[in-house]
This record gives sequence, C-alpha cells and structure tokens, in this order.
Amino acid sequence: MHIFPAIDLYEGKAVRLYQGDYRQMTVYSEHPPELAEAFVRAGAAHIHIVDLEGARSGETPNFDTVRAIKDSSGAFCEIGGGVRSMEVVDRYLGAGLDRVILGTAALTDEAFLRAAVEKYGAKIAVGVDIRDGFVAIRGWTERSGVDAFDFCEKLQSLGVGTLICTDISRDGAMRGTNRQLYQDLSRKFTLQIVASGGVSTLDDVRALSALELYGAIIGKAYYTGAIDLKEAIEVAR
Repeated sequence: MHIFPAIDLYEGKAVRLYQGDYRQMTVYSEHPPELAEAFVRAGAAHIHIVDLEGARSGETPNFDTVRAIKDSSGAFCEIGGGVRSMEVVDRYLGAGLDRVILGTAALTDEAFLRAAVEKYGAKIAVGVDIRDGFVAIRGWTERSGVDAFDFCEKLQSLGVGTLICTDISRDGAMRGTNRQLYQDLSRKFTLQIVASGGVSTLDDVRALSALELYGAIIGKAYYTGAIDLKEAIEVAR
C-alpha cells in the first residue's frame, strides 16, 4: 500500500482544515516545496495535493506552488481541488503532474468525466467524499442525493481506475479511519482505492494495508506528530 502524505494549499501555504471548514484552518508550512522534500527524505514516493482555493473557484491559483512541489520532490504527485474543465486538467498534466483528481464535476458533469478518462486514462482519478452514505459535493458543503456505492459502481463502469474515498466525519478529527467502509469498498470494487480521512495511528495504517488497499492519505496525523511518516511507510509495505 502506498502512503500519500497530504499538502493542502491556501495562499501558497500548506494548511489543514477541520472537516473541510475554512474557518477552522491551521497553517503548517510557509514553504510547501520544502515540506514535499522532507516527505521524500522520509521515504515517500507519492504526494497528495489539494488546492483549497481552487476548490472554491474552479481556477488554479496555487499552480506555481503545485508545480514547484512536483519539481522539487520528484515524487508521484496527484492534484485535486476544483478541477472542472479540460483546460485545468491539461494544464496540470502538461506541467508534469502525474494524476488529476476530479471531485464535484465527476458527479455533476458526466460528459467532462467521460472525456477526461478517454483522453488521459489512468491519469484521472475521482474523489468520492462521503457523508452519511451519500456523496458530498462543492467542498463538502452540500450532500447530494446520490448513494456513494452506487456512484462508485458507475465510476468503475465508466473506466475510472482510482478512487480517493474520504469519510468526511473522520477527516481531521483524529478518531481513526472508517475501516468498515474501506473493507466494504475493497470487497465490492476492483478499483484502486485510496483511503482518506482519519488515518491517525500506525494501527490504522496496518489495518488498511491488510485490506490490500492501493493507498492511504495521511494529513493531520503527520503534522501533529501523531504518526511518524517513515514508520508509516514501512508499515504499509
């Protein structure tokens, strides 16, 4: 299982939100590319990046920082946050990013999703953010009426290869990850599943690795020192 340390960007800084709330933001680094280099020194080969401003605007306000993270780290970098057009997908992949994550647009604009997957294949992933069993959209501010498992089944049928699945209730709460959710997902689908939200102990990492998931994202637990990244990567292997 791959460990994806997370860098959430806001105004060029690495920050963390509590359960997606922009009013509960903590700044952890003024220099995200240096943070990415530290990840690589700890053994990370993959980095998960989210442009929090892009999630609101649909633009790429942190593009230069995203590119600097990729260039300085040399790691496999995936980027998400408000990707709503092929122009944005083209821009990120053209700059050397390895995978682009579609969120709300994957649910609301099926034609765009199909076009992106047709053009870029495995370089397109979808973020499925789950609240009370349903897909949440627009930066977690709205709960759609779409059942999360029904949506995952549709994505698999459309040829999406990788899902980043977040249990919103666990994100940033340091209460552990929703192991039952990921067990159910891994049993039902053949997709590459990345667990996100609440990975807060090495036991969480062990449990997810035992499910043979493709990956797990570590965010707040790294920044607060609850998880040592090097140890997590060793456990995941």
